[in-house]
Amino acid sequence: MIRRILPSLAVLALAACAGAPQKPTPALVPEPLPPPAAPAEAPRDISAARAEFVRSTAQRFGIPAADIEAVLARAQIRDAIIKAMSRPAEAKPWRDYRPIFIQPARIDGGRAFLEANRAALQRAEDSYGVPKEIVTAILGVETSYGGNKGSWPVVDALYTLAFAYPRSGDPARVAYEDRREAFFRDELAQLFALGKEEGLDISTLKGSYAGAMGWGQFMPSSYRQYAVDGDGDGRRDLFDNLDDVIASVANYFAQKGKWQRSGPVMERAVRDAAAQDFANPGNAVTLDQSVGALAALGYRAADPVAVLHLDGGQPVTLITLEGAAGPEYWIVYNNFKAITTYNISRLYATAVYQLAQAIAGREVDGA
Repeated sequence: MIRRILPSLAVLALAACAGAPQKPTPALVPEPLPPPAAPAEAPRDISAARAEFVRSTAQRFGIPAADIEAVLARAQIRDAIIKAMSRPAEAKPWRDYRPIFIQPARIDGGRAFLEANRAALQRAEDSYGVPKEIVTAILGVETSYGGNKGSWPVVDALYTLAFAYPRSGDPARVAYEDRREAFFRDELAQLFALGKEEGLDISTLKGSYAGAMGWGQFMPSSYRQYAVDGDGDGRRDLFDNLDDVIASVANYFAQKGKWQRSGPVMERAVRDAAAQDFANPGNAVTLDQSVGALAALGYRAADPVAVLHLDGGQPVTLITLEGAAGPEYWIVYNNFKAITTYNISRLYATAVYQLAQAIAGREVDGA
């Protein structure tokens, strides 16, 4: 930008009137202009994909194409959702992620929720084998016990991610990003089916930026497959009926997660000084070890008494978290893997377990 020169000219004029000797005026050098901004990514033409979506969804679920078009005509692709999806909380290290959920307000809120809903939680535990505190912790992590169920229009969230999933530009991530976009496109179709089956006006539903809904933040496909009628009123209401909400979360773990009644979730481990690093990157949990095999590798349960009752051949694995005091080593079991079916993040599963322990008044060793 070139500076304004009028004030300088005025000073020179006054000096001339006073008869002062004139010095050569230095030439004005314009400031260099900033480089042009990189052109924004051109919006993708989604017309063909959208038309195919309408056709296939109508055929798949027996919904008139005109009804689908009417909903999509009002849907918006929202930049804020794209930005939010690009910076998930699970990208933080454990030392920063843990305090988000393991804190006094959420623990106290969980204890109050458990006490207020003890009967429904006990029925769910009896039916599905999932402890009261685990179901409670899920609701605490997902929505602060119903306090924040999301304010995004679910149709907009899923429409955005179905047709404009954020792209990193990294060739190595193209296949992953394609799969994620296909996942959300299917969830959008599942939302139309859910509306038809449950008599919901899907254009009024609110949820997370990822399209999850209700107290337990079920995606449409999970709502259709795992939601249950907890009070026998003939409806599956995960927005306002806590009997349905509690039973549905427990059923999800029992059916999809294969939760083992009375089974362990995770145990703190200690590492022998001579132990080699245990390579187990990523978030997937593959139970391909045993407690004995890990001990032979130099990773032993911090509390050996806690694992005495377990079958020594029970499948486990080891995960490492970046704790505030350094690396934390944890032996994890089938029920830890079950929690990751709700959210694949190991940080998420650990937070749910530790919040559940705190709600139940149990200390988490070394946490």
